[in-house]
Amino acid sequence: MSRDIFIGDLQGCCEPLARLLENLNFDSSRDRLRLAGDLVNRGGQSLAALRLVYSLREAVTCVLGNHDLHLLAYAFGNRRKANAEFEAILAAEDAQVMLDWLRACPLLWLDESRRLGLVHAGVDPRWAPDRARAVAGEIEQALQREPHEFFEHMYGDEPDRWQPDLPRRERLRTITNVFTRMRFCRADGALDLATKGGPDNAPFGFAPWYDHLHPDWKGWHLVFGHWSQLGLFDNERVTCLDSGCVWGGKLTALVFENGERRFEVVDCSELP
Repeated sequence: MSRDIFIGDLQGCCEPLARLLENLNFDSSRDRLRLAGDLVNRGGQSLAALRLVYSLREAVTCVLGNHDLHLLAYAFGNRRKANAEFEAILAAEDAQVMLDWLRACPLLWLDESRRLGLVHAGVDPRWAPDRARAVAGEIEQALQREPHEFFEHMYGDEPDRWQPDLPRRERLRTITNVFTRMRFCRADGALDLATKGGPDNAPFGFAPWYDHLHPDWKGWHLVFGHWSQLGLFDNERVTCLDSGCVWGGKLTALVFENGERRFEVVDCSELP
């Protein structure tokens, strides 16, 4: 029987990924690997991590995270400061094929038959599944059709919430912030992108995004990453898999097999 294996943020940590796949006896002809984004940056092995994931691409679904978009922006010339890990990727002979593959990755993956979803950071509380899929498609189209324009205007915290009538640049920026950067929001969709820490640090009037999920997500299970200070978090509606691998924590997999689910982790405290 095939397995769905969801794995949290790698952030350039290739060795833990290889160890986790070995521990799981991962079989790319049978199993499906679902990655929560942030494949690269900070861990020191970004090129190796990207190569490993790309080598398994026929068995991989990866949603884009903010660090993945940062790499792509860097590749398209938007370089706010030098990044040695990104430079190593760009200098590699296989850089272009890997970057083209990464740029074609979605921001949201949904399996309607099993009511499973995967996103890097979160979903706007006003978006039902159909709306979320549609707005994710706007970013995916922009990445293919107008990447230079998209990356030129991607960065920024404003506007603080998505509205359907926003000008195009602001609309795309806000959608990107929701899917790849959000932690706390209000029920009206307003984002707080500055506050760090766990759920207890929520600013007044704000809560973790999953506390405000649109009612049409009832019966779904959403898997996400991005929030290392939340860590491994699991309830009947959501699972956070960012257990801080790059910070010496753990790399975590959520395995769906034969109608059951379990976690598999590897310790990252001894990473070089």
